[in-house]
This record gives sequence, structure tokens and C-alpha cells, in this order.
Amino acid sequence: MADRLGGEIGAGRMNDVDYARIRRAWESVRVDPSRARAFADAVRSNGAGACVHPSGARDLPVRAARHDLLTRQVLLGTVEDGERNPWARRGTALALDPEVLGTSLVAVGPSGSGKTRHLVRPVVEALALQALAGQAAVVAVGSAGARLGPDSAYDIVVRIGDPESVHDLDLYGGATDPDEAAGLLAEAFVGDVPGAEVRRAATALAQLLGPFHTARGRFPSVPELRDLLDPAGDASDALRRELEAAGQPAMLRELDARSRQRGAPGDPAPALADRLALLDRPAFHGFFDTSGQSRPFSVRAMEHPIRVRVDLPERGHAGASRMLARLLLAQFNASVAARTDRSLFAFLAFDDASHTLTPETVRGVQRLRSANAGVLLTLRTLDDVPDGLRTPLLGAVGCRMAFSGVTTWDGKRFAEAWGTEWVETRDVTHRTVFADQPLTRAIHAFRKLVTGKAVTTDAVTVRQVERERWSASDLAHAVPPDHAVLSLTSVRGERAAPLLVRLAGSS
Repeated sequence: MADRLGGEIGAGRMNDVDYARIRRAWESVRVDPSRARAFADAVRSNGAGACVHPSGARDLPVRAARHDLLTRQVLLGTVEDGERNPWARRGTALALDPEVLGTSLVAVGPSGSGKTRHLVRPVVEALALQALAGQAAVVAVGSAGARLGPDSAYDIVVRIGDPESVHDLDLYGGATDPDEAAGLLAEAFVGDVPGAEVRRAATALAQLLGPFHTARGRFPSVPELRDLLDPAGDASDALRRELEAAGQPAMLRELDARSRQRGAPGDPAPALADRLALLDRPAFHGFFDTSGQSRPFSVRAMEHPIRVRVDLPERGHAGASRMLARLLLAQFNASVAARTDRSLFAFLAFDDASHTLTPETVRGVQRLRSANAGVLLTLRTLDDVPDGLRTPLLGAVGCRMAFSGVTTWDGKRFAEAWGTEWVETRDVTHRTVFADQPLTRAIHAFRKLVTGKAVTTDAVTVRQVERERWSASDLAHAVPPDHAVLSLTSVRGERAAPLLVRLAGSS
């Protein structure tokens, strides 16, 4: 085997992805020696192409960033050689890897500050390469037209609202339990509504999903679920007759409970139906199919080294796009926590996470690091997050990034999150010297006559004072274009103070 691989390297037929993939396969053999024969046969037969990714790809069609697959790092930029950074870090390269991405990252910057070009694209590209090496699974979510790489760089591309899309999106995230599916839908539909009771909404949905799944062996499609929520429709009556014929008294009680609550004060069904109407549009005809006639992508597929891109119809259907983004985040939090095999690093990247976060999803982000998973959330401003979630969000993630051009209001939140540090200050006080002796006074008078200045002495006071690492004003006005201030935390708890970074690719 070693001779075969050595020959492949000498002939230039083995790249860094091949090395990382075969190395990971060899590590699995060391854990489970029963795989040794299959591994040896694969290497002898295919050489550098052994243990290849299911797609057959051994590299990405194009790379927009510099990668080190041995350390699983992607170069983000260079620490600025200036007084704002610690002396030991000035001029050093700064890279990201799963060790820090596993604590999740929030990046804030206005449009045009380079969030997609300098952060989202390199990170997604790095994890796509690691997926080809059998080390990671990644889902990138952005609006249609976002520059997150060519279609050939992904195994699955879901274009919501595009009739040419080969793949669909599983509205229920692969869940088979009606209560779990109802909870995910409720979080997406009304989780962002101030004062909405997500638990009541989940109960109302479960009272419909359970009977429907029992009667027909699947969950309802969007039009079917909307009809069930409509108090004037007869879908519930038809479902009741099917359950009576099948002899399902438990599910009939669920329908009876939903009927008693229908129209009562605080009934969440009207709000759910209004939100569901955003997906029951002609543009989405054929999507979110549950009959088995489409090829839906489920977040539960992230137990495998998969590369996925989801294009949301932000331009014409902003409300539906935000709702689907909330759904994907809720499904991701639930699915990665339930994985039996957590050896793969699972990652979800949002090119724009505006109006995506809810109290429950923020709590879910906090639990990702123990599940070998993480998320990347980019925002134009923290105002796109509900007021009560801005501080919890910055506390839930381990990595925070402020791009050039943030407002002082956003800068204040980052300054509070980064805290203060002790610095040494030197105060110099100039005091005029008054002489007691006549000769000395004469000399001082002559010196003042010649120089025009009175004779003084300096008093130096050295103090330790506590100051903000980065103030709101500095973040808003002292960060140059194509730069960002970034703090990192690893999954082991190691921390790097906020650093001013010149982003890769900038002049």
C-alpha cells in the first residue's frame, strides 16, 4: 500500500484532499482493525482514489481561499501590525478550523463590507473540502444569486421556488414523530412573533399531524395542512371519517381536542394558517411534497459527509424565506443533537440570518458545541435580531466578528461582550519650580528670559486602569475597509482576545 501511494505522490496524482481522506480512512482502520482488508484492497486497486467521496469528486472545481487540510484550517486574513493588537500577534496569519467554528460564529457588518466574500465563502469552501475528505457535513443557506460557489461544488442544490430545481426541501426535517415535527414547524411559523406561545402552536399542529399521519402514513403537504387549520374547511371531517373506519380512538380524541379549541380566544390556528399561506403560493407549487414523488433534502442527512446549498427566494418572497431559514435552523439544532455518530463535524452557514433567530434556536446554538457542530450567522445589523435576544446571542456563540462600518449601537453590544482589560497608563505633570535662595531665583529668572519658559519639573504617575478592549466608537470609526475585529473561542475553552484583522484578498 505504501509503495502504491508513494508512486501516486511521485507522479503528482495525489492532492491534499486525497491525503486527508485516506488518512481519515486509516484512522478508522486503527479504531476498527476489521476494516483493514477492505482498506488495503481499495488502496491497491484505486491508489489515490481510494475511499473516495460518494460523489466521486476528489477536489472542488475552484478554490477561492487558501486551505490547509492537514490542520483543517482556512486562512481568513492577517493580524494587523498596529498598536491595537498584542505585540506577539502582530503580522501573524489568522485561520479558522472546526475547533473554533464548533463554538459558532456571529458576524455583523453592513452590505458591501465583505461578509460573503471574506468569511462565508471561505468557511463553506473549507468544510466542503473536508466533506470530500470524509470529515464534515455542511449546509450553506443564502438568497438566490449569493456567491457561495458553483453548483458543481455541492452534492445537493435546493432552489426553493425554481421549477428547474432537482431537489426539494423536507418541511418536516425527516421527523417521524408528530410531536417533534409540530414543534419544529411551530418554531418556524410563530417563533418570531412577539408574545406568541410556541408551545400552544406546537400542540395545535400535533393535534392535526398525528391523526393525519396515522390515517395516511405521511405528513400533510402545505395545502393539506392549511385546509386542516381552516375552521371553515371540511378536511377535518374527512380525516375523522378515515380514523373512524380505521378504528383509531386515540387519534379521534386528538381531533376532538382541536375542534374544541377552534375559535377560542388565543387559538393559534389562525396565525399558523396565515404563516402557512406564505408557502401556499403558485411559485412554490410542487415544493414541500410529502407524497414521495420528489427528491427532498432532509437535515438528518448530515450524518453523512454531504455538501448542500439551499437558495431561498429572498427577492420575491422575503417572508417565506425568513420562515424557511428559521425552519432550517430549528431542524439543524434538533437533528445534530440526535445524531448517533458525531464523528463528522456538522455545520450550517447563513449568508444572511436576519429575522431568523428565536429564543429556542438561540438556546439550541448553545448546545451545538457538545454535538460537534456549529453555525455561522451573518447580520447586517443586530437590529435584525429581536431586542431581547441580542445579548443572549452574543453570549451563546464563542466567536464574534465586527466588520468595518458597524454602527455605534452595534459596537456597544460587541464592546460589552468583549469586556475590559487592565492597562498601564503614565500621567506626566509639569510643575513650576520656585527657588528660595536669591542666587537660584536670579538664575531661574535669567533662564526664563533666555528661553521664554519658566523652570519646571516633571512628576510621572504610573497607574493600572480598566478599559474596554474595543470601544463602540473605535469599532464604528477606527476599523478600515476590508478589515474586521474578531475574537475566537475553541471548544476546549481557549480564548483569543479581539484582534484587528486584515482580511485575505484585501489590498
